Amino acid sequence: MKLRERITGFVKEVALVACVVLLINSFVMASFQVPTGSMEDTVQIGDFLFVNKFIYGGSTPFTVPFTTIRIPHLRVPGFRSVARGDVIVFDWPGGRDQVEKPPQMWYLKRCIGLPGDTIRIDNRVVYVNGRVFPNPPHSKFLRSESVPRYLGSPALFPAGASYNEDNYGPIVIPRKGMKVALETESLPAWEVFIQREGHSVQTRDGKVFIDGSEAAAYKVERDYVFAMGDNRDNSLDSRFWGFVPVEDIIGEPMIVFWSWDPEIPPYDIFHKLASIRLERIGQVIR
Repeated sequence: MKLRERITGFVKEVALVACVVLLINSFVMASFQVPTGSMEDTVQIGDFLFVNKFIYGGSTPFTVPFTTIRIPHLRVPGFRSVARGDVIVFDWPGGRDQVEKPPQMWYLKRCIGLPGDTIRIDNRVVYVNGRVFPNPPHSKFLRSESVPRYLGSPALFPAGASYNEDNYGPIVIPRKGMKVALETESLPAWEVFIQREGHSVQTRDGKVFIDGSEAAAYKVERDYVFAMGDNRDNSLDSRFWGFVPVEDIIGEPMIVFWSWDPEIPPYDIFHKLASIRLERIGQVIR
């Protein structure tokens, strides 16, 4: 066999393997390394997770492979829809006041509320549609007492609200087709949301204009969920930056397949290997 034929055959094999890996990574399974402690003690920093992508429906890549350049993506039907209490991996929508999506960044949180649900937190107790949402089995709090209701946090979502992380809402999670009344006083809470859905927003003479036309209400175009970390006092989540589009949910983590101390640099090979947490490997994520 000529050298040229060997090279051609090798390139074809590599291309085939790359395509198979890309298809699996897009529609079936992906891996995720836990970067922060926001979901402790359900998972730990340094855990590596297998993420089930086909359960909610896999999608084509969100970015050009091996780059951060965003591209339109398509989703295939899944086995079921996301449910309250699911631990989810999703493409972070960006900060509260950020219209343009940042470079792709996957987050891991727990889905607390679904499209159309009403969320309220009262002295750390979460209520969904008026019913108590039980704390996850491995959730934790770093502070012994909740923040008093009268101490509002200006960093929370939506802009202008007087909530804090322990006393929040009530707030309705947007669903496709829902109409939101628009007034100049309430617009700061919805302006970035509307812009993220691809529309321009202006105010003139006490009136609201969307895409140049006067509007008394806005019709929501996508479904959203509300996501929170199990480590409630150490989690930047929907309380801070808002709702997660359902179409941006990547999948559901299933199991820990590897775990070690991420603070130890790779070149310190002996200490790195000694930090492997064998007891974490095989843990199912719930």
